[in-house]
Amino acid sequence: MNFKDKFSKEEKRVNTDDPAMSDTLSTYLQEWLPPSKNIVIACIGTDRSTGDSFGPLVGSMLHDHALETFHIYGTLEEPLHALNLKERLASIRKNHPNPYILAVDACLGKSSSVGSVVLGKGSLNPGSALKKDLPPVGQLHISGMVNVSGFMEHVVLQNTRLHVVMQMAAKVAAAIQLTEAKRKQVHMETKPFHTFTTSSAKFKKSIQ
Repeated sequence: MNFKDKFSKEEKRVNTDDPAMSDTLSTYLQEWLPPSKNIVIACIGTDRSTGDSFGPLVGSMLHDHALETFHIYGTLEEPLHALNLKERLASIRKNHPNPYILAVDACLGKSSSVGSVVLGKGSLNPGSALKKDLPPVGQLHISGMVNVSGFMEHVVLQNTRLHVVMQMAAKVAAAIQLTEAKRKQVHMETKPFHTFTTSSAKFKKSIQ
């Protein structure tokens, strides 16, 4: 659970109520994610708190699909949270040397921003809304604004509506699935050309 009270030029914001939200977020992801790298998605949060379940819900929704260009960590069954974050990040970096990480986490902010999903460049600071000292995560991040900050954050998280969090998680998961399809299409369009040019080079060498 991180905290946002300002938006920068390095961020894109979409709203859950927008019917085109998943398409719009997918377009931004496609623009900002490196096309030639497999992406680690670190879905941060816990199923023990309604408000903080946004990340694990996204992770579980994506884990049910066979994704080729994304690796998913953090689900409702195996959450990525404050107590295991450092250990799990070390494991991720061991399995994926020099990973490009897209961090997904719930967020608290202004009342006017609740329901927004923010895609931002750079890392996020999980636990910052609850004053926890945890390592920053990600080269890119998605923050789901689930409730209002400023007073008794633990209680606010426990009393966040599950419907709001699930709706937001479903649309973010759909956006990532759309992005997966686009990334696979790019790979299909570039791979045959690479194979053809490689084969041509080998053919030329064989006749010399």
